[in-house]
This record gives sequence, C-alpha cells and structure tokens, in this order.
Amino acid sequence: MAGRNLTLEFRFADGQYERLPAPAAELVKGPVGLIVAMGPPAALAAKIATTSIPIVFVVGLDPVGAGLVASFNRPGGNATGVSLITGPLGQKRLEILREVVPTASLIAILLNPTSPTADSQLRNLRAAADALGVRLHILRASSERDFDPAFETLVQLKPDGLVVTSDTFFATHSEQLAALTVRHAVPAIHQSRDFAVAGGLMSYAGSFVESHRQAGIQTGRILKGEKPADLPVQQVTKVELFINLKAAKTLGITLPQSLVGRADEAIE
Repeated sequence: MAGRNLTLEFRFADGQYERLPAPAAELVKGPVGLIVAMGPPAALAAKIATTSIPIVFVVGLDPVGAGLVASFNRPGGNATGVSLITGPLGQKRLEILREVVPTASLIAILLNPTSPTADSQLRNLRAAADALGVRLHILRASSERDFDPAFETLVQLKPDGLVVTSDTFFATHSEQLAALTVRHAVPAIHQSRDFAVAGGLMSYAGSFVESHRQAGIQTGRILKGEKPADLPVQQVTKVELFINLKAAKTLGITLPQSLVGRADEAIE
C-alpha cells in the first residue's frame, strides 16, 4: 500500500523525449524495485537503462518489433506490459472526421516528429487520405512552444479539419489542444477523452482505462513475486469514441446520427 509498504517515485520529461534517459538512469541508481513506463519513449528509455529491474509498460506500438520483449506470450527479459492498437487508429480518425465533414478536401495533421511511431502513423494517414481523396498538410510540434506557430499556420491554411496523431506528448496536453481548436474553430479529433471533455470535437483511441487497469494488474503480480519474463503482454483491442455535442453545435456541424449512435459517450 502506498505510504505504508510501498513508495512511489515519479519522473516526468514534459514531453521532451530526449530528456528521458536521465530520469530513467536516476531511477535505476535509486534503486527502485519496479519501473512503470507510460508510452513508447519512456518504455524504450527504461529498457536501455536496465536489464534487471522489472519494467511494466503501456505502449501504442509493437513491443516485439521495438525490442521491448521477445514475444507477446513469452516476453523474456525484464519487461512486460500492455500494448494498445494505435497504427490503424490514425486512419480511422481521418475517416471519422471525413464522415463528420463529408465535403472536406484538405485535412491538417498534427504530428510529433520525435515520436517513435511518427513515420508509421504518417504512412498510414497518407494511405487513408489517398483512399478518401483528401489532401493532407503536416503540422509538426514536439514542445508546447510549437503549438502556437502550428495553429497560426493552420489558420492560414484554413483546412476542413485537424487530426491529432497518437502521441504521449499530445495526450498529456489534450486540454490545451482542445482550447486551441475551440479558439480557432476547427473540427478536430484527438486520442484522449480529455480532449472532448475540454471542448474539442471528438476523440478516438484504445481504452486508456482498460490499458492502465491491465498495467496495474501486471505491476501487482510482479510485486507479489512473479517475473516479467513469464507474464504475457496484454493487448487492449477496445477502442472508444467520444463526441462533444456542444462543440459540434458551436462549429455549425450536423453530426450523422449513425456516428452519434456509435459513440461510447456523447458529451452534452
């Protein structure tokens, strides 16, 4: 129990992935009994920092391809955790946005170029754009100071909508991004429910509640003596759609009832 027989130490890089090796190395020297790494950059930094301290990760990439584990069923090594489907989700976000704005011909994409999944997400989005017959314009942001210039460019472009790619940095700044989309009156879709709750139009992603619950279960099992090498990586396949009905009204958008009916939550 935290505060009694368990001490929790937190380290943050404020979305600056190049800073992650330092706090990872600091934790390893602590030493700590277990590291929970949220997001691909943190997981990769932790894996580089230690081959002995147990690691539980939550990632949106293929943990086998990334070298975090040997296989899903038999991770081997010192890491296991939870993998969410994210690769196809960018395509689906684009499709949903086009469903909301059927006349859309130009869509802006907010991408973090320092993300380990940036290239693969962009390839998927371009393939989806070709299939839908829409043009993409890529806006890049890897720090908070990049947001205002990116949205200034967006205002000049006047795109029909904005897709925010899957990224830990964007997830932790979902409320700020929602405020920017509201200020500039742009229909947008993000990965985090917090974005829709804060006034953004929509979010679509793997279930964060489920992924974090599974990570907690994995952590508990290791703390009770099980080894990461023996705990299969859990896969979260449930995806959730959240729609802010007030945002749609403010933007003058009539949402398809079929889409509203598919939403896990329609926020009034």
